[in-house]
Parts: sequence; structure tokens; C-alpha cells
Amino acid sequence: MWKFIKYSLLVIVVAATVLVVNAIWFKPFSMRVFYDRVMLETAMDSPQLLTQLRILEGFGIRGHNAELGDLSPESTTESYAKMRENYKMFQSYGRDGREGQDLISYDIFDNFMGHSLEGEKWRWHGYPVNQLFGVHTNLPSFLSDMHQVNDATDAEYYISRLNAVDSYFEGLMVDLAIREEKGILPPTFVVEAVIAQMENFTSSEPAENVLVSSFVRKLESIELTEQERNAFIEQAEQAVAEVVYPAYAGLQGYFVGVLPQTNNDAGVWKLPDGDAYYRYQLKQYTTTDITADEVHQLGLSEVARIHAEMRDIFDDLGYPSDVAIGTLLQQLNEDPQFLYPDTDAGREQILKDYALIVDDIYTYIDPAFRMRPEADLEVVRVPTYAEKNAPGAYYQRPALDGSRPGRFFANLYDIKATPKYGMKTLTVHEGVPGHHFQIALQQEMTGLPLFRSFLPYSVHTEGWALYTEQLMADLGFYNDDPYGDIGRLQAELFRAIRLVVDTGIHAKRWTREEAIDYMASNGGMTMSDVVSEIERYIVMPGQATSYKMGMLKFVELRAKARDTLGSRFDIRDFHDVILKNGSMPLPILERLIDNYIAEKLAANTEEAAVES
Repeated sequence: MWKFIKYSLLVIVVAATVLVVNAIWFKPFSMRVFYDRVMLETAMDSPQLLTQLRILEGFGIRGHNAELGDLSPESTTESYAKMRENYKMFQSYGRDGREGQDLISYDIFDNFMGHSLEGEKWRWHGYPVNQLFGVHTNLPSFLSDMHQVNDATDAEYYISRLNAVDSYFEGLMVDLAIREEKGILPPTFVVEAVIAQMENFTSSEPAENVLVSSFVRKLESIELTEQERNAFIEQAEQAVAEVVYPAYAGLQGYFVGVLPQTNNDAGVWKLPDGDAYYRYQLKQYTTTDITADEVHQLGLSEVARIHAEMRDIFDDLGYPSDVAIGTLLQQLNEDPQFLYPDTDAGREQILKDYALIVDDIYTYIDPAFRMRPEADLEVVRVPTYAEKNAPGAYYQRPALDGSRPGRFFANLYDIKATPKYGMKTLTVHEGVPGHHFQIALQQEMTGLPLFRSFLPYSVHTEGWALYTEQLMADLGFYNDDPYGDIGRLQAELFRAIRLVVDTGIHAKRWTREEAIDYMASNGGMTMSDVVSEIERYIVMPGQATSYKMGMLKFVELRAKARDTLGSRFDIRDFHDVILKNGSMPLPILERLIDNYIAEKLAANTEEAAVES
């Protein structure tokens, strides 16, 4: 009997070894293993991504938390070469004979890899360091928010990362120099903003820098002697002073040097083959072949429609009908009844009120949702060192291991940019049932290839979040709150305006100032928000179009399902189909909904046949 058990165990070990060797060094036997291998390869190439996902810590593997990635052009070239190799292997499996989730996974992966490889042509286009994102702001946020310190080893890893910042920046400097040679430089205002951000970041003593102060707070929660804690703090201060600050000074010096070469042209039309690059960006962010002209005209039409709906509400509230909508919205932004005190206490109250709105939303959504994410949601403030140029709000996905909840970051830099009448809608979008439901549930999916949990199709994720704003109106969230409904429509108007200004800047050669004027006069936003938004679109061409394009598709598909199924339509079924399948290109989403409709009709036909 013992010989049989030993033989069985040997067979299992040998079989497992063959599978592992096959998965790592050869074409995997299984498509599913291939997907997971590619996902793991991608993660293993990014220590920061591994830290964020925390997929290895559960196995006792955490050495990656002592490292930073590689920003050099050589690393990017290697990544594209590996991507081509993987895509060739993927195509060898073939699409024929696949169905159900297997076919959906195949088509999503095909779309993502194919479009990513097409992007190799444009690898030098874009501005990897800008006023909105880049290593100079992302790295401090990552180290303070993502790098966990649960014991002395984690603290040592943190110090190692601080001491690696100079080599991390070196690869980026080579990349920037190549872009400069190709004539790809950001507009003047971007370079000036980046210089100011780095000056601000390095202006304090090392002990007061967020890289040290956040580390000190983390050390307080672990068991260390006072001597050990002080030693770690001293090492962090030394690393910031001798490694981090000099690295930032070098990067800042580069931008000071290129500033005289820049100009104020805002759109990517100014770059080599800029019009073709923008077509690529539109396809990336809409997952369709829609043209810039079509997007622009759609935006103008939607702005007019939303203005008309807002006019009806303003008329009911007694506002003068001869005053432009943008002007009325600007007046609301200045109305004291909708503003918080411009104080620390006022900002604290905003965060508390956001949390109360989250609780209130949950009392409305049962008729539309069965699924709920396991991860919690918390509302936090955008870090003060980044808030001046950060968007008005954003969502951060939870950690895979449950150690970090989903987070709704609220920007409190300009108190007037948070009028009370708009807070409900912002909470819906960034929190529940917007990004938190879609992204957290996608991450919690089981039974599907791992890549399905993380692919970032903006047109789906942002389209869903904007769609839920209208959904909450349908559920009665604003029935007794006309100003809240104005806030909802203003948020939708904001996304419609994006269609106009993004295409205006990058395809129609609008200046930064022309785009600011259009958004300010039609959207009624505070000027600080208008400026930061327009400057965001300049460095992220096409991305701003994904919100409204995605929302319109969700609304269209819901109407299609309702009209086809009639009394058999249950909106909870419709949302289940979307939320349990994760983010995907719009054509695949439409096919998924068509399948759901067909299955529902077939099931009802079978029921009718049985009853007869």
C-alpha cells in the first residue's frame, strides 16, 4: 500500500513538474495557462505592479518590494519583443471552435494585444512626465500609499527603494532625450508645471518630505525598539537627501534645459504624423473606428440636448430664462448655500459628507443590483502635494489580498470646486455604483483568466461610471433634489463638452485658450477645474472621449434589451451580465448583450412550450 502511495505521489509531482516546465519554457498545453503566464510575466516585469496587486505576498514572496522598475528604452524594446512573441503564440491556438467565455476571452485578448502592438509605432509620442502624471508624482504616491510596512523587512525594502530612485530616473532620462531628438516635447505650460512640481517636492527638509513622514507613520504600527525605529528614519532621511533629491534635481534640470525649445501648441497634430497618432488614440479609447469629426459633432449635439434639459429645471426653480446655462451654473458655483468654508474644518466636513452620501446610495440601488463587491470603499483626500494639478476626483482599486479597500480620492485644493449640489453625482461616479462596483467586482471575478480582472478599457470603466449617474436618477436619487439633478446634468454636460474640446485641440488645432473658453462658457465650472481639465486632455489625447462614448453605448444596449424583452426585461439581469464579465471593448460588449437577449428569449420560448 505504501509503495502505491509513493508511486502515486511521484506521478503527481512529475505531472506537475511537466506542466510547470511546459507553462514557463514552451507553448502551454492550455489556453488558460497561456493567459495566466502572460499576465504573470507582465506583473513580474513591474515590481510596483506586484506591490500594488499583492499576488505573491500570500506565498511568502516579497523581494520585489525592495525594487523599482526599469524605465529605459531598452526595457521598453524588450517588452515589445516579448509582446510580439506572445501574440504570435496566442494566434497559433486559433479562434475556431471557441464559444462562451472562452471565445470572449480570446477576442478581448486579441483586441488588447493587437492594438498594443500597433502602438509600438507611436512609442515615442506622448509625454511620460507631465503636470498630471509621471514618476515625479507617481513615485511618491506609490511609496506612501502602496508600499506596506508590516515588519522590519518591509521597512528595509522601503529604504532600498528610496536608494534606487536615481537609477530608476536614469532610464527615463535616456527615454526623454530620444523624444527630444524626435521633436516630441510637451507644450511650454506643461514643462513649467513639471518644474514647479519638482521644486515644490524638494523644497522641504528631508524629514518633512512625504517619503519620510509617511514612512514614520507606518513604522509606528509595527513592533520595533526605539533604536530600530530611529535608525530606519535616519536611513530614510539620508536616502531622500543623498539619492532622491539629487535625482529630482537632475530631472528638473533636464526640463529647465528644454524649456526654451517648447511652444504653446497644444494638440498632437504638431507631432510627427500627429493626425494618424490621434486616430490611433481615439480607437484605443473608444474601441471603435469613429472619426474625430464624428466625435466633435456628437459632442456639440449632446451639449445642446443637455442644456435644454437643464433649462427646464432652472425655469422650474425660477431662474431667468434669458441667462445662458453656463452663466447660471457659474452663479451656482458662487452661491454660499452650496459652498463649504475654505478651512481645514470645511474640508474635513466634505469627506464626512461624501461618506454619508455613500451610505444613502445603498438605500436606493436594490431594485437595480444583485451583485456587491466584497471590498469596502473609503473616501480620502488627494495628497496635498499633488492636488493642484490632479483631477477633481479619482478611484483607486482595492488590493487583491484585501489589505487595502477601494478608495475614492476627492480633490479639495479649490473649495469652490466642490459645490454641495454636485457631490451626489461625483460619489456615484467614483464610488457606488460607479467605479467601485465595476472595478472591484471585476477584480473579484473567479473562473476566468486573470487578465480579465485587470484589463483597463477606459470606454467601459468610465462609460459605466457615467451611465450609473443617469441610472441613479432613474432610481429616484434626485426626485426631491432639483439642484442635485442639475449637478448630475452638469456632470454629463462636462463629459459631452470633452468630446468637443478633445477633438478641437487635437484634430481641429484649437489653442489651449480656445478650449478653456469653450468649456468655461458652456460648462459653468470653476476656472481652476476648467484649466486643469483642459491641460489634462492636452497630455492624454483621446482619453476624455471614452466617458461619453461608453455611456451612450450602455444606454443604447439597455434600451435594446428592454425593447426586445419587454416585460421579461429585468435590469438586474442586465447589470449582472455587465458586472460579472469585466471590462471589454464596446463591440464585444454589444455581442455579449445580444447573447444575453437571445438566451432570455430562448428560455421564455421553452417555458411557453412546456406550459402549453
